[in-house]
Amino acid sequence: MEFKISYIKEALKEPINIGGLLLSGAAAAYAATLGVVEPTIVLAGALVAEGAYLAVVPASSFYRRIVDRRSRHLVEEWRKKQRLELIKTFDPREREAVEYLSWMKRQIADNFKKFARLQEAPPQIQELETTWEAFVDLLDEYRRRKNHLRAINRQAVENQLRQAERAAGQTDDATRPLHERNVSILRRRLQTFDDIERSVKRVEAQLQMIENFFGLVNDQVVTMPTPEHISALDFDSLLSSIEMTKEILQQTAPIMTQLDSLNREASQLRPSLAAERR
Repeated sequence: MEFKISYIKEALKEPINIGGLLLSGAAAAYAATLGVVEPTIVLAGALVAEGAYLAVVPASSFYRRIVDRRSRHLVEEWRKKQRLELIKTFDPREREAVEYLSWMKRQIADNFKKFARLQEAPPQIQELETTWEAFVDLLDEYRRRKNHLRAINRQAVENQLRQAERAAGQTDDATRPLHERNVSILRRRLQTFDDIERSVKRVEAQLQMIENFFGLVNDQVVTMPTPEHISALDFDSLLSSIEMTKEILQQTAPIMTQLDSLNREASQLRPSLAAERR
């Protein structure tokens, strides 16, 4: 979800602006009742003031920072809501893993404040929230790709490829291009299968790394001699590896679409081949 910010629209919706417009309308009605001042003059003054407001306020860097901060908060709230809805779609084992890390995240923060005798956890501990969110997102990507692999019978595709290669070598010149195209599609299917399989293994390793890191942080917090000891934990390395994994998943995302397309192409070719055999 992306918000395209219009600072003029945001300024129009500000309570102070709406209140000013309502007061201007009330003043014009009051002037019309008393007959002291022409209502049109009041309304004209209100329009001039509104024009000045819209010319100055939306262009103000201070106001734009306020709107940007407000928009980021809305985006974060929307993402949090979407993530909670996503967790509801997980199977019991996946939800258990997510809920366990969520519990551990709270446990780590509580232990740190208790042992360090501080009211607020340091930034490193607060980054566990970002790491937990990444775990949920990666787990969703992992299960989608894993389910996709389970839906494919690799042995069947390999058998089809061998049959297609034999048919391409034994058929007549007019029919050979069709068989060769089928061979090409089947080879690409196996290649994309391998690509998805590699990405699944990487995500699986990343998920295990996050789980183990949470355990390490909890152990370190409980046994740390001083609050500064927490800075020795390599949060940056973990977050960097997560970002790298996300980038790789984004790069390989078209593979999923490509595999679906190859499946459709292969399905379209099968009736033609069957018809030729008859």
